[in-house]
Amino acid sequence: MFVAPDPGRVRLRNSLRAVVGIALAVTLAELAGLSLTASITGGLAALLALFTVTDTTVRAQAVTTLLLPAAGFPVLAVATALHDLTPLRDLAFLLVVFCGVYARRWGPRGHALGIFAFMNFFTTQFLHAVPGQLPELYAAVGIALAAAATVRFVLWPLERRTPPAAVPAPLPGSGLSRVTTRQAVQAAAACAVALGIGQVLSEDRWYWAVGTTWWIFVNTVSRGETLVRGFRRVLGTVIGIAVGMVVAIPLHGAPAPTAVLVALCVFGIFYAAPVSYSWMMLAVTVMAGLLYGLLGVLDPALLVLRFEETAVGAVSAALAVLLILPVTTHAINDAWIQRALQGVRAATSASLRRLSGDPDADPTPHAAELELLLGRVRLSLAPLVHPLSPFRGRKARARQVLALLDECADEVRGLTAVAADPAASHDARLAAACWRVEAAVERLTSPDGGRAADHEAPAATAAAGHGALGHVSGLEKLLAALDEPLRTPPGSLLVRS
Repeated sequence: MFVAPDPGRVRLRNSLRAVVGIALAVTLAELAGLSLTASITGGLAALLALFTVTDTTVRAQAVTTLLLPAAGFPVLAVATALHDLTPLRDLAFLLVVFCGVYARRWGPRGHALGIFAFMNFFTTQFLHAVPGQLPELYAAVGIALAAAATVRFVLWPLERRTPPAAVPAPLPGSGLSRVTTRQAVQAAAACAVALGIGQVLSEDRWYWAVGTTWWIFVNTVSRGETLVRGFRRVLGTVIGIAVGMVVAIPLHGAPAPTAVLVALCVFGIFYAAPVSYSWMMLAVTVMAGLLYGLLGVLDPALLVLRFEETAVGAVSAALAVLLILPVTTHAINDAWIQRALQGVRAATSASLRRLSGDPDADPTPHAAELELLLGRVRLSLAPLVHPLSPFRGRKARARQVLALLDECADEVRGLTAVAADPAASHDARLAAACWRVEAAVERLTSPDGGRAADHEAPAATAAAGHGALGHVSGLEKLLAALDEPLRTPPGSLLVRS
């Protein structure tokens, strides 16, 4: 939580860039003579443009940024037009929720456009925007996106020096077997419950419950991931409310100190997001309190109401993932662990071909993909290794699997480095060792666990030594060690159907 690594200070630079981009967007909106409501809308639009656009190339990021108005402007128009027509407004909001989640099937671009559409509807409720304000809201969003794009792609183009991290391909499926379709149904149902209960608590701030539910579904797949994220959101909100009581309320909306603290919160959101959802939510909650202070409506009762609405949203999300088209943690664990194991096999096979003299064989992309897949495995296993998980046996096995897969990644990195050396020679024993690695992966990922003979311990690779053969021998041993924690009943980490 406190010592998360930041290789190349990428998180630090990205956070500072976000502060600069959002500050520029708000400054330009103010210089254009727009209202405080419009300036806040523009600042939030810039934040979303810098936070949610995560395509794997700079060109794709620029295209997605250009497409954001296409998702946001129609939603702004609908949300303001239906401001006083409660039933139609609620139905429209739920439709935006469903479409926003369903759009994730199209990868990072669909994900970003869906979030931007949802947040534009949410922002109009947060600021109580009405149709007469629509022109200046459009102007503010346009100015903000231009400012964010200028900072991101021209003034501080971090991604041109450090290519954006790739994203693993989504899990396959069609119809209701597709995870994004199931989540769209779950999110819409959960938001409907949150909306109804939230309006009972407050006719003016009900949207907090819906916003909580929406963001809990972001970047989660299984019900276990969703439950853990909901817990972390509530925890971060509670701490943020306590901080808001001490920091935001005494300011009484004073512009200069509030602006400085909002900038600090923006930094915290971007810096904490990759490593701690609770810390990020603390920053979000404090920032929301500061913005309410600027609007002149902040008081302790409002912060308490935020906690109540957050709790309603978290409970609604939990009920939805447990009762409506559940995506089990077991099934997601199975899918991502198998893909990681296949990544080990692909990298090993490519290294063998490279060391055998094939100049077109390159294990580097497979090694890079393995790193991404391991990140997804960590996310899917997070519910099992969470400190509050009551399943001690499964927690221990999940930790063992993560440790062994991390060691596999280390061996793959070493093997890839050896294969990249033009002076590296091909060992005659390497082909047999690589074959045994492929057989071990097949045994771990096959539905029946492989033939009975395959369960025997792998042949010893005597005097493996160093170099490529040493790394492949290490993979053999690690894959053999993975068999027990992956298959030990009850509640084994791999599910067979």
